[in-house]
Amino acid sequence: MPHERRARLALIGLALLAGGLILAFMTLGARGNWDFVLAFRGRKLLGLVLVAHAVACSTVLFQTVTANRILTPGIMGFDSLYLLCATLLFAAFGAAGMAGLDPRLDFALNVAVMIGASMALYLWLFGGEERSLHRLLLIGVVFGIFLRTLAEFVQRLLDPNEFMVLSDRLFASFSDIPPQLLGIASLLIGAVTLWLIPRLSRLDVIGLGRPVAINLGITWRTEVLAILAAVSVLVAVAAALVGQVLFLGLVAVSLAHLAVGQSAHRYVLPAASLVGIILLVGGQMLVERVFAFGTALGLIVEFVGGITFIALLVARGRR
Repeated sequence: MPHERRARLALIGLALLAGGLILAFMTLGARGNWDFVLAFRGRKLLGLVLVAHAVACSTVLFQTVTANRILTPGIMGFDSLYLLCATLLFAAFGAAGMAGLDPRLDFALNVAVMIGASMALYLWLFGGEERSLHRLLLIGVVFGIFLRTLAEFVQRLLDPNEFMVLSDRLFASFSDIPPQLLGIASLLIGAVTLWLIPRLSRLDVIGLGRPVAINLGITWRTEVLAILAAVSVLVAVAAALVGQVLFLGLVAVSLAHLAVGQSAHRYVLPAASLVGIILLVGGQMLVERVFAFGTALGLIVEFVGGITFIALLVARGRR
């Protein structure tokens, strides 16, 4: 079929482009001891790939259950939740305490709190059969505003010097991911990915909407809660690794849909992951080789993502 052929060719093209960028990232401008260079760049590359895959997959899954290609997990206040968790931990331990805290413990605390809070919200909203995703989204917006306001209140109580240190920690950074976290992050993201692979056909059915999915034999509440749990893990791990990334998933998924030309998850999920890898690896090369670390990858991603978000809103408004 023409659509299937286009999707396969798009995946091959994205895979080749991602592979070329990865090869260039690992070798371009390398001098000196290759063992050190490859190990150093390999750790950074693994962090970029993990974050790109987690953010892209979580956005695809969230858009599937909400049946909306503009919404992202950020609408549920995940970024605000990370902001509050990091602020409270910093306020409790102080700048000196956080500097001496094991990064794995910091990572585990952030991930556990974010997953626990998000799943508590999901269980409350889906406690009965009449609960709707519309209420989920509405409360998610209010939830996010409340958490961000609370985090800003705590930040105002900090010493100005400590606030500067906290601001630096909260800024999305893709270049200094602690190597100690890559192993556990790989296990968590890998486990969710393996769980998703045999459920791709179910995701296609769920994407048709609640009434159709139920008529086709899907246990809606159970399936949606399981998907949202997977979203919680992916977003929590990505946020704990690099911080707040609002628009990366939106850009990656939008470009993936444009590339494959259909909504089948067996094509959209790998395409979104590959686009995310292309954006982060290519963007990091741009930051290092062109701007000489004069800017941050997070700023580039948010700038492009903000433009994409506005363009999508305008396009939907014209329909």
